[in-house]
Amino acid sequence: MEEIAVSKFKATCLSVMERVRKTRKPVLVTRFGVPIAQVTPPPKSKRRSGWMGSMAGTAEIIGDIVGPISSEDDWDAARK
Repeated sequence: MEEIAVSKFKATCLSVMERVRKTRKPVLVTRFGVPIAQVTPPPKSKRRSGWMGSMAGTAEIIGDIVGPISSEDDWDAARK
């Protein structure tokens, strides 16, 4: 585990957090050599990367999806 002084962590906080996210290795923040905090990566997300296709496989088709749902005799527009 990497150790970093609190003063250096304060100056490079965003880059340290990005490094932890990318490498998935925790960083120990110390003050005068004594650990005061630990930056750890978040747990792996089970969520998909995008919303496109997120509902794939959840629908069920019942019946004919191409033909009309009733006969043409029931249509008001077809009578005129």
